[in-house]
Amino acid sequence: MLFRLLYPLVVRVFGWSVLLTRGCASKEVEILVLRHEVAVLRRQVARPRPNWADQALLAALARRLPARLRLHRIVTPGTLLAWHRGLVKKKWTYPVKQGRPSIAEEIRV
Repeated sequence: MLFRLLYPLVVRVFGWSVLLTRGCASKEVEILVLRHEVAVLRRQVARPRPNWADQALLAALARRLPARLRLHRIVTPGTLLAWHRGLVKKKWTYPVKQGRPSIAEEIRV
């Protein structure tokens, strides 16, 4: 019983001590990222599908967060890489030609 009460208290105190040692800019960037994530999640009921503007903003702000904080956001480094792969895939795709290639007239005779 005492452990159930003491453990959350100790975790909270350590969390506050970590916040005290971080810089102001890091805290402000984290707040901006969290606010934008909440805005994206409020617009959607199921799986979050941010539009290109959301992706750009979250990608830019996520770079300013410390590495250990980036792992717990909806925009992880893996998510950023997937977005970039999708952009490259859209930009550099070639049309697929269906069927056999045509045969020259002199060969068809």
